[in-house]
Amino acid sequence: MQTTTEITTIFHTTLERAFKSPMLCDITKVHTGHGITPKVTHCTEDESWGKVGGSRKIFMAKAPGFKGGEASLDRVLERIENEYWKIEISDFKTWSMGFEKFQGEWFTTQLEDGKVLVKYKYTMFSNSIIFYPFHWLFTKIVWRNYMKHVLENIRKLTIDEAPYLQE
Repeated sequence: MQTTTEITTIFHTTLERAFKSPMLCDITKVHTGHGITPKVTHCTEDESWGKVGGSRKIFMAKAPGFKGGEASLDRVLERIENEYWKIEISDFKTWSMGFEKFQGEWFTTQLEDGKVLVKYKYTMFSNSIIFYPFHWLFTKIVWRNYMKHVLENIRKLTIDEAPYLQE
């Protein structure tokens, strides 16, 4: 079973910066924690990150129900330069509320010079029909709200022209 949510916005920046910032900038500045979602503290084994097939281990701060430490594995599934990213978050080391994996997508479309349409989408996967109503509510309310927080962090990175950590 899967549930999807998405948000769109306009970034006033270059197409390259709108495309690269969410995936190649410092993840601790993107996933700063919000509500019940703890902040990312660091990653390891990220030498291949940013390339199709690349991955990184994600570490998060302590939170209710999570002692802190290694939380999951991120993988790059697709990358179409200046257009599209698809990543997968899986191998959860923390309680995942019955979710098996998440897939995030980031679409960028140049509207005019310095103006980029961004579509940010997440699909949550689960095999539990019993928890499906909860998963649907979590995705549509909690995760969508978290995505808005993340989107604003990414917007700030584009405005600040934050450095890319990978290429």
